[in-house]
Amino acid sequence: MPREFSRGQRIADLIQKELAVIVQKEMKDPRIGMLTINEVTVSRDLAFADVYYTLLSDTDHAAADELLENASGFFRSQLSRVLDTRITPRLRFHYDVSVENGRRLSSAIEQALAEDHRRQQK
Repeated sequence: MPREFSRGQRIADLIQKELAVIVQKEMKDPRIGMLTINEVTVSRDLAFADVYYTLLSDTDHAAADELLENASGFFRSQLSRVLDTRITPRLRFHYDVSVENGRRLSSAIEQALAEDHRRQQK
């Protein structure tokens, strides 16, 4: 019977959960604003973790990338206390554009439906 989740997936889920708590409770930089950790993927050898996030504020994501990269040492030290691994993965932060793409697509669908409705009314 195949396993439902690999070890890498379990570690990625734990990193996502712990990073969300760390960002919310322990990160003191007001330049970040509201940040959501959407997904974490871990490399096969557990050396790297790619962290995908979105911003709920008007913060420029390039500036947020830099701030998060600068804080990655702090994040790793906090994660090392929780992870039961030989090494703590190096964190790489990526702005997740899927939320913006979803909003844009949803808006386009709404506009198309409204246009169809107007055409049917004529």
